[in-house]
Amino acid sequence: MTNHRGINLRTHLMPQMKDFIAANEDWLTVFHFPSYAPDLNPQEGIWSLVKRTIGNLAAANLDQLAAAVKRSLKKTQYRPHLIDGCLIGTGLTLTS
Repeated sequence: MTNHRGINLRTHLMPQMKDFIAANEDWLTVFHFPSYAPDLNPQEGIWSLVKRTIGNLAAANLDQLAAAVKRSLKKTQYRPHLIDGCLIGTGLTLTS
């Protein structure tokens, strides 16, 4: 995990998180990615789609921008092929 500066936050090593992972290992799989790996992060693809839809928006205020982002995310939600494409683009899968 990283923060906005790219410094490795080792939150998965915190005792509470270790306990949570251990208690849920029957359904939870934890992957440790490099500290900065946008090519392995499916949400980067989703944000890329959002940015395309609001790229030319001249928002008058933050509320208008937030509404446009929500609208774009909502449209994406109903297009599973786009979401699948973002996952496929990483080379990762949901099956083991």
